[in-house]
Amino acid sequence: MGESVLSRAVRILEAFTPDEPVLTVSEISRRTGLHLATASRLVAELTAHGFLARDADRRVRIGVRLWELGTRASPTLSLRDTAMPFMEGVHDVVGHHVQIGVLDGGEVLFLERLSAPGAVVNYTRIAGRLPPHVSSSGLVLLAHGPADLQERVLAGPLPAYTRHTITTPALLRSTLAAVRQQGYAYCPGHFHEDALGIAAPVRDGGGGVVAALSVIVPNDAGAASVVPVVRTAARGISRAMAARGPRGLTG
Repeated sequence: MGESVLSRAVRILEAFTPDEPVLTVSEISRRTGLHLATASRLVAELTAHGFLARDADRRVRIGVRLWELGTRASPTLSLRDTAMPFMEGVHDVVGHHVQIGVLDGGEVLFLERLSAPGAVVNYTRIAGRLPPHVSSSGLVLLAHGPADLQERVLAGPLPAYTRHTITTPALLRSTLAAVRQQGYAYCPGHFHEDALGIAAPVRDGGGGVVAALSVIVPNDAGAASVVPVVRTAARGISRAMAARGPRGLTG
């Protein structure tokens, strides 16, 4: 059986990335492996429905309609809404980056981020993804994640981003144990030499870890003072999530 039209449309939508949100039809054809005529026809149909949009120069980007539907149906919407007041409080204290992420398909998906002019370097972005071994959020989520996912990540590869990135299964295993014991992850220079990530778990009403609240601050001695702030805010989000009742993330 040949590939369905829906599968081809999904391939087109997945061709766009955070780093390359605007593409030509020829680039879409090349990335998806679809014939140029097929890609052009599907792009036209998706544009007609608002799922894609064309710029003045005829280049293509994700359409507002897709964002609208995705936001309306997102199972993480209640988490974001619940977390935002606490994130704003943390941001007022640290003055750098505050973000919340969840596990999705073996990666960390960042749902929201607050930043400020002049904040330390941070490569994460809203709707961006990172492998779990490289960030404080990822280590928290992996430490409390399914055993089969932990084993898949431990099996590697564990690519290095800096000289401080965890790249060996033994170190990753011991780090995950430490995260579970101490209740937070502390990652100086793991993703960028100048940045330090601190993350704490966010739990639902049943006690399961559903997200990680993290900050990205300068990699210096003063970062340790931020740990209690992050942990307190994460506990606050957890209590607010529990108060929402059993609907959890889908509330």
